[in-house]
This record gives sequence, structure tokens and C-alpha cells, in this order.
Amino acid sequence: MGTSASAVPQSAPVAPTYKEGRHGNGVPKGRRSLSPHQAVSVHNGKAKSIITNKVAPVVITYNCREEFQIHDELQPANYSVGRIFEKMPEHYLVLGECFMVQDVYIRADVLNTIGSYGAPNFRKAKGNYPLFGMGQPSLNGFTQVLKRLQSEGYEEIIFLCVREEPVVFLRLEKDFIPYTPRRRENLHENLHDLDKEVTTEQLELTIRKELCDFAKLSENKFYVYNDIEHFKNEPQSVSILSEEDIFVTEEVYKRPLFTMPSYRYYRIPLPMEGAPLEEIFDEFVSVLKDNPNLSVMRDLSRPLPALLFSCQVGVGRTNLGLILGSLVFHHLKGAPDLPRVEKTRQDTHGPEFQLIQMLTSRLPQGQQLQEEVDYAIAMCSDMHNIKDAIYENKRKLEGIGEDYQIQGSSTKGYFLQRTLQSLERYIYLIVFNSYLHEQYPLAFTMSFSRWLCDHAWIYRLLSNMDLSELSAPANLVSSGTRVLVSSEYLAPDLLSTVKDMKVANFRRVPKMPVYGMAQPSSEALSVVLSYLTGQKRKHSSILWVNLQEELVLVGNGQIYTPREPACLEHPILLCVQHSNQLNELEMAVKEDILQSQKWMEVILEQDKQMRMLKCCLTVEELFTQKKATYPGLIYKRIPLSECCAPREEVFDQLLEAMKSGLAEDPSSAFVFNCDNGKDRTTAAMVLAVLTLWHFNGFPEITEDEIVSVPDAKYTKGEFEVVMRVVRLLPDGLRIKKEVDMALDIVSETMTPMHYHLREIIICSYRQIKTAKTGAESQWLELRSRQYLERYLYLILFNSYLHLEKKDSWRRPFSVWMLQVAAKAGIYAILNQLGFSEFENPKDNSLASLRVRWQQHNTRSLPIRGEFI
Repeated sequence: MGTSASAVPQSAPVAPTYKEGRHGNGVPKGRRSLSPHQAVSVHNGKAKSIITNKVAPVVITYNCREEFQIHDELQPANYSVGRIFEKMPEHYLVLGECFMVQDVYIRADVLNTIGSYGAPNFRKAKGNYPLFGMGQPSLNGFTQVLKRLQSEGYEEIIFLCVREEPVVFLRLEKDFIPYTPRRRENLHENLHDLDKEVTTEQLELTIRKELCDFAKLSENKFYVYNDIEHFKNEPQSVSILSEEDIFVTEEVYKRPLFTMPSYRYYRIPLPMEGAPLEEIFDEFVSVLKDNPNLSVMRDLSRPLPALLFSCQVGVGRTNLGLILGSLVFHHLKGAPDLPRVEKTRQDTHGPEFQLIQMLTSRLPQGQQLQEEVDYAIAMCSDMHNIKDAIYENKRKLEGIGEDYQIQGSSTKGYFLQRTLQSLERYIYLIVFNSYLHEQYPLAFTMSFSRWLCDHAWIYRLLSNMDLSELSAPANLVSSGTRVLVSSEYLAPDLLSTVKDMKVANFRRVPKMPVYGMAQPSSEALSVVLSYLTGQKRKHSSILWVNLQEELVLVGNGQIYTPREPACLEHPILLCVQHSNQLNELEMAVKEDILQSQKWMEVILEQDKQMRMLKCCLTVEELFTQKKATYPGLIYKRIPLSECCAPREEVFDQLLEAMKSGLAEDPSSAFVFNCDNGKDRTTAAMVLAVLTLWHFNGFPEITEDEIVSVPDAKYTKGEFEVVMRVVRLLPDGLRIKKEVDMALDIVSETMTPMHYHLREIIICSYRQIKTAKTGAESQWLELRSRQYLERYLYLILFNSYLHLEKKDSWRRPFSVWMLQVAAKAGIYAILNQLGFSEFENPKDNSLASLRVRWQQHNTRSLPIRGEFI
């Protein structure tokens, strides 16, 4: 019995839906099925009968001498069909939702090089480096490019395709032309943010398989689109007889390896916007390590290899690749040979961004690193200038007066995002250049991702890229753009202490001089200070730490905070480097309110009212007034972020303040407040308890009771990532138990709040499954990891207190984290932070320091200041 495979052309079934669900691997899951009653055509016209079984139809001929099965795999494929416009023909869709669009249009070839070089926008970088860039060529075009480079004397060629999106090449006459899948809602935009589990090469093979199937179902033809501007004569059909009519990227770019011994090919996907992920930089470094002629130990008698970069049109991503290549050649060959006009060109953009100034001030030889990057940008600026793009986006952002919406999105928000992305790309180039300076001579003994982990302060810097709020006008409140919200509205009195202490959520750690509360008003501050200095407690010295990181004003004796009228629940965060910046901003708003003498809308606990603030003070002025009556009062402003682990410098400031207070008076009281006396106040109180125990001695640690309740292991904080850190730390189990004891003792003061850090970690994570919206789910994803990170930082800080106690903590915690903890791999663990008991942390971008720390300051409020 013989077998034969047969696939008969079939017309596409009618499918009213265009877009269907997809699996994470990019392959459609809801394909439409062909009719089960579709006739089966048999080539032998003498067939007598057809018997079906579960495998395939069995055909028996008229004389019973022949029998064979028809293996038709297309019928159950459930492919989707659709059309772009109503009057266009309906046809099969790639990946369940995409149309195949010609990749590059003639108009994109600005440099008009397709004819002479074979690729759009082919060019050599300025100077004497063998650096080349181009757009996407056809198969013949790429062959022409290689021959042109060889004819110009370049024997060793390293080609880097920097495209993320899938590309396939369809036969057209004697050439193969590149096409890409695009979604109907944006036919001009390539696919991006693809599933990491499936490589682009695998996706291209899937597309080729689908195209072949579609052609078999449609008389060996498939529809493609060449003109998506006017759709003249669109779509056009191409003939596909077999897989030989379709090439994937690997086939186009890898086959020269067999005919050109000195040719190398790599695919390193660079993002359309923003900076590449650290893993992408690692891949680029792997290219440098794989090629001896790119090593600092290379044979100097040999010429440098030609580096050729290519994206779609040869502009954005190609430009980024060229800059990376020029930095590499700078380390191999020295400064670029640029015309003097380029070297002496003054930056006409205006003042340097504050973030760049902070970065270069901390990096070794930071100014030189930036100049080298600027030189590289100048070398590769024929079609695009990265630094110009930052200021162009900034100019467009600030040119928008009143914000308006386009397709439901804020225009100002769009240009702010573009400005941040272009600034991030520039920053990463400076940072990567710093890495090259250190690691090139060491033959890259450390990957860029690990190196950046060891320099985690850069991630802290990147999390505060948007400093626009620091330049917001002082008259936003008096003009009515923002409203003043009272502390009664923002701080529910869950502990019922307003009646006695005049402030919400007042509490004390049992048997310790550690207190916490919400932001007190003028009256409440007097009551609390009188309570602390009275005959019963007799605290002659009081360290008061205000943890708020947003503006606070005292108007007519009451506490107010400026908020956006449409977003009263969202605090307006300010990314300040020093607390005195907060006081300066509060002073400016206060003076404007007093000068305006307007009736202003304020939000009280139950309603809105119009108030004129005859008296207005900053919080610092309020405490300065009280110091005349209570000379032992010391006031500090140490901004601490909600939910997050405190920045390393916050630990330094809190410890230094407590050390100074205890040096003056060992019986000093320590008081902490945030807006509501809950999250941030609790974190600071735990830190104070741990610090005092290191000064005065630890209480006896009691053994945990055996508890049989759901998640008992996790309410005890025994997450896998926590125990991994504990195993690293000297005497780690004891250090964790001390932190747990501090959390428990502080939690006893606030039971009605239902707030305990260890419990809230697992509770936040469990709630993700029941989230009603995607936004709520993402918020809980972030919160659960932030709380987990805070817990880890408390353990690390306690370990620091133990290990550095012998030197009286002369080395700050922030320095210890970089010099000791980082080398032990702590930041590497924090860079994979997640709940590995329930998931793979690598599947969630919030596991990384870069994304998690940036997410905290993601803007959701209107932009009021300038990008500085």
C-alpha cells in the first residue's frame, strides 16, 4: 500500500472577524476551520469509493488494486481571514491577524543608494573608521552590498542586523523582496514587544509555513500590499509554489558564510525607541569577544574589520548601532579623525540636563566619557542625531500650551515619553562607554548587565529622569489649577487618636522612645510636644523626622497638600536630591498664596469649601516656631517613597540623624510622620527600633510558635528570594529574626490598620488573581514586589548594622551596599526579584531593577513644569 500527500486548492471561508486571540508564542489560537463537508478531489478519475477514518480519507480504486491515504493537514488548520477595506478581497491573515506589507518603499531611500549600493540609505560614518549603515536590502541588493565592500578592500566584514520584527523575502522575478507582517490598525508600524519565548527566527519560519499553506488553499497565490499610502491596485497577488519561493532572514544573511571565510553575521534586536535592555548590550559584547580582530590584544598589523549595521530604513536603530561601533573603534584605534569643525562644535542646545550632570559627576572621568559619546554621535549623524532628538522632543513638549487628547492619549504625555526615551538612550551610551573603559582592557571578564547591577546607583538615577515637577510654577494653587487637600481628607484616623492627641494615628512602640503619626497641624504639634516633654515621659531631646516627599503647607493652622483636582488620591511626587529643595518649593507656593490673597477651593474631610489663607507657613517654619518653646526639638526632612524600599541614602540620613541625637542625649525621643502615619512611618519606626537595639542591646528572641494556617510560611517572610539572601549573610537567620521581631513590635501599635509588612507582601500577591482590571493587576504586581524589596532592605540594613558596628558605622550604608553587598551578588538577586515559588521571575519585567524602580515614578498626572 502506498501513500500520497495531496492538498487541493480551496476557497477561503467567510469570516466576519479580523482579529483573533493569540497564544503567547505569536501563533493564533482561534483560527477558523474550513468546512468539514468540503469535497475531496482525487486525481484518478476512476475512483470508486472513499472511506473516511480518523486519520485521513482512504481511497480504493474501481478494481480494488490500488489503495492510498490522502494526508490533508490544511483542513483542521482554522486559519483566519480578513480584509483591510470593505471593497477589497478577503484573504488569509498571517499569525491570525496580520497583513504582509512591503518592507521598504522607494521614498524611504533618502540617500538614493539602492541603485549604486543595493540597499537604501547606505553610508559610511564620518572619520576613518570602517563603519557602515544601511536599510533593509533585497536578496540581490545584499549580495551587491557585500561585493561593493569587498571591492573597496574590506576583507573582514561583520554584519549586524538590528531588527526585532520578523521579515520574510518573497520571490519576485529574479530577486527576493522583503515583506513584514503588520496589524490592520497600524499598517505603517512593525510588530514589536514580541514574545520572548519565541525567537524572531522561529516566528519567520512560522510565517513561511503559513504562507505556503495559504497559497495551497488559494491556487498557489497570496495577497500582499505594496502601497499602503493610496492602496492603488492593492492588494497584489504573488505566486508561491513551494517554500523555495520564500526566504527567511537567516537564509539571506547566513549563506555568505560559505563563500566568504571572513564574513560574520549576528542578529541583535535594538528597540525602536529608548535604550536597549542590558541583555542586548551583553549580546553586542559577545560579538566583540567572538572576533579576535575586535580585541585589544588584536594583531595591529591587520586592518580593523568593517562593521555593517542594518535596520528597516537605516535610520534610528542603525544609527544607534553605528554609535556603538564607533565607541568600540575608539577603544581599539584611538580618537576618531574628525574635521576640526566637528571637534570644536559648541553645543547650542542650552544648559545640560540635570540628570546628565549628576551622572557624569559620579562616573570616573565622566566628562571625558560624555565627550567621547558626543564625538561618536557626530560621526554617525548623517541621517539622525540622537542628542538633537532629545532637545527636539523637549521643544515640542514645551511648545504645547494646553494639553489635548489624540486617540485618547495626552499629547504632552506622548512627547514627554519621547523625550524620556531619547534621553535614556543617550544616558545608556555614556554608561556603556564607562563599561568599555573598565572592561575592554580586562577582556570583558564581567557582562554589562552584571556590571550595571554592581553600579545600581545608575538605576536609581534613571528612576528620576522626569524632574519637570521641580520647575512647576508656584502659582498653580492660587490660579486654581491645583487645589489644597486637607490632612483630614487624606489621613483617616484608624487608631482614633485625634480626640486625645489632635493628630491621626498617633502611636508608640512599647517600652521604646519611638513614636509615629500622621502629619500634625499646628495645634496637634503643640499637644504632641507637650505630651513628650511632660512629667511622665520627660523627653528633653526630640528628633522629629518628616518623611513626606510631596509639598505640605500649614494654612490657618491646618495641614494642606496641593493635588490635581481630577486626581485627588494621587500624590504629586518630587524627585529631589536634597530635602532643602522641598522647603524652597514650599516657600515659593506659600509666598504666592499670601501675595494673591484669593479665595481658594480646599478639600476638607466631607466637602469642598472656599477659604482665604491669611496665615500660611511651611512645615519647617512651623517647627522653627515650636523650637522657641521646646529647645530640645530637632527637625529633619528625610523624604521616603510610599511602599518602596527606601533609597540607600535614606538609610544613611536616618542613621546619621539618630546617631547625632543619641550622642546628644541617650534618652532622646524619635518621632516620625508621613501623610497618614501608616506606610512610610511604619518603615521608619522599624529602622529606628533596629538602630536603638544596636545601641542598647537586643531583647531575647523567642522561638516561633507552630502555626497551621494557610500561607503561614510566607506570613513569616520565608520567601525563596528572602531565604537566598539570608543564606548569603553572616548569621543570616538571626538577622532575619531580629527584623521580624522589630516588625512585630511595631505592628502591635497599629492593629486596627491591618498593616504588617510580611503579611501585606503575600496578600498583595494573592490579590493579583482577583484583580478586576489589567491596570489593577499591574498595580498589585508592582506593589507586591516593592513590599518584598522593602523587607529585603530591612534585613540588609540590619546586617550592615551588625557588620559595621565595630567601626561605629563610619562607612555609610549606601557605600557598604556598593562595596560589599554588590560584590556578594545582592543587586544581582534584586535584579531577579519575584515570587519564584509561584512563577518564573524572568517572565515579569518588574523583576528587574531598571523597570521596577522606574515604575514607581511613572507619571499619570498632567505635566506642569519644564523638562530640565
